[in-house]
Amino acid sequence: MKELRQHSRVELGAGALCEIEGADALLVKVRDISLGGACVESEVVPLYGTELTVAVELPGSTHFSRLPATVRWAARGTFGVQFGLLGARDTHLIVSLIQRRVLEADQLKTVRPEALAPLELVQRG
Repeated sequence: MKELRQHSRVELGAGALCEIEGADALLVKVRDISLGGACVESEVVPLYGTELTVAVELPGSTHFSRLPATVRWAARGTFGVQFGLLGARDTHLIVSLIQRRVLEADQLKTVRPEALAPLELVQRG
């Protein structure tokens, strides 16, 4: 299956609220996020095409971002949203998060194997 995503996605694992007009807000977990959208875990899954707002505190911020979104797929306990227009602040927070996570992953790849040897001993013990 061809990958259709246009943006890099990183794990987030943050609690959030999904606000749907005319309905109670859903307490959810944002599993991962990109500039284009997010994967959300929830006991209640909105229908395809539902417009909602994801209210989440992004790393690097002291307040909740309110991200407009539309449900693009749904499965048991999980759904994917595509973001609408994001403001400059929210765009910056998401881009910064992705850059930090990519940098962290690159740093792990460049660690010398002998530097990991003590960790292997602890894990085996």
